Amino acid sequence: MKIAVLMGGTSAEREVSLATGLAIVRALRERGHEVSAVDTARGFVPAEAEAGLLPEGVHAAPPEDLAGTLRPIELAEVEQVRGADVAFLALHGGAGEDGTVQALLELAGIPYTGTGPLGSGIAMDKDVTKRLLRDSQVPTLPWRVARAPDFAYDPDTVEDFVGYPLIVKPSRQGSSVGLAVVNAPEELRPAVEEASKYDSEVMIERFARGRELTVGILGDQALPPVEIRPKKGLYDYHSKYTPGMTEYLCPAPLEEEIVAQVQAYALRAFRVLKLRGYARIDFILAKEQLFCLEANTLPGMTATSLLPKGAAAAGIDFPELCERIVQLAVSRFRG
Repeated sequence: MKIAVLMGGTSAEREVSLATGLAIVRALRERGHEVSAVDTARGFVPAEAEAGLLPEGVHAAPPEDLAGTLRPIELAEVEQVRGADVAFLALHGGAGEDGTVQALLELAGIPYTGTGPLGSGIAMDKDVTKRLLRDSQVPTLPWRVARAPDFAYDPDTVEDFVGYPLIVKPSRQGSSVGLAVVNAPEELRPAVEEASKYDSEVMIERFARGRELTVGILGDQALPPVEIRPKKGLYDYHSKYTPGMTEYLCPAPLEEEIVAQVQAYALRAFRVLKLRGYARIDFILAKEQLFCLEANTLPGMTATSLLPKGAAAAGIDFPELCERIVQLAVSRFRG
């Protein structure tokens, strides 16, 4: 099968996307497929140039001042994409994860992995996600949103409804880019200003101390939960992509009732958010209460990524995981 792996782009998660994409390229070649790497910001990458895409690995902080913009109209003109049986989306953030690229590929008649344009857009917007979760009885933490141009908010409402400590983060960004914990009112405005560098909407959400869990979804199967234990308290960008900074327990050491509940919530969130193929749903377990934090429609597939850990606990190795994701896409578009 001819597969084009779309990666890179110009979002703040470019390096993570390249790491994901290169890992998928290797895995699918191991499965015997004809695989092409395509950087959506620069075009087709010959096999001999792939090693130069990320020579230093993923840095401890996201890249800044990325030049150029993603022009998805030209993407379907890339021969390796146009002639592919499937486009495997290894993009994170920006146009790659918000449904834009998915819509383009649908218009071009090119099958692709993962969620469609509508579900991608919903899950990328944390405010919309939380509204749908709340309405479908999936517990989520209280929140407010500050929007451009002035990012105004009512400090009294924030204190009364959300409370301190709280989390501030861009509403439509991933990999914990722009995330901060705020412990006092005087820290809130600087945190909002920092998050506003990455999005025109900033989420202000209650911070719950507890056990961080995530559940991968593959088709209609909820994978074993993974527990995330960052060594420096906050599971931020640095902790996610620096080897040794976080301990992962999979399957998570949980009571059977909690495992069943978190998997049930994950499947419900997957369906109500209109996700497809595969995804990863994040939770916090605080004082025996589960809260859904967000859904990831294109979860990372790097050496420290969570979905492959959950799949491994279910007896699915990384190449097989990539193969199953491809087959889910093929069956959906043929059906």
